Amino acid sequence: MQNPKYFIFDFDSTFVSAEGFDLLLEISLKNDKNKNEKISKIKEITKLGMNGDISISESLSLRVNLLNAGVEEINKTITKLKNSVSTSIKRNKKFFKENSEKIYIISSGFKEIIKPVTDEYFIPEKNIFANNFIIRNNKITGIDKKNLLATDKGKVKVLKQLNLKLFRSVIGDGYTDYELKEAGVAKKFFAFTENIFSECKK
Repeated sequence: MQNPKYFIFDFDSTFVSAEGFDLLLEISLKNDKNKNEKISKIKEITKLGMNGDISISESLSLRVNLLNAGVEEINKTITKLKNSVSTSIKRNKKFFKENSEKIYIISSGFKEIIKPVTDEYFIPEKNIFANNFIIRNNKITGIDKKNLLATDKGKVKVLKQLNLKLFRSVIGDGYTDYELKEAGVAKKFFAFTENIFSECKK
């Protein structure tokens, strides 16, 4: 008999074929006269964060502050992401329905964008862990810096806090997903390469 399992999914480039923040950025800056300058600045901030020159929460905050986005742009992003669900995820919708309580989303993306997409795959809100925007007057004004996912090794911290007792398998496309196995909080790591290969074929 197989061990009972929990399945931990990343969201960006795994559950969906796109990157949610990149889509939001594209939509929010579409008619911005300083679009190229802002994109260049965001790339610079991302690089500083990846190199460890600034904290993850600072990197997220600085990038979000350049967005000039709100509820309208979030909704447009959600619509695009609903049409970008990965082929293998769509093919296994029945599996998600039958195992919804054992499936978790742990993402460095934003819950306001993720939840409406994963709702269609029966994943309970209590099983979704992601960053949160601060929204005032329908505009994004910042992020919740107290969220564990806005900190270094945030995914590891979240899974440790969940303290799931059953066998845990992680499915994701990035190093932060592999870190869950490396840290010993997940038993198996499956590199999700479907969208990488799809991108290479374009």
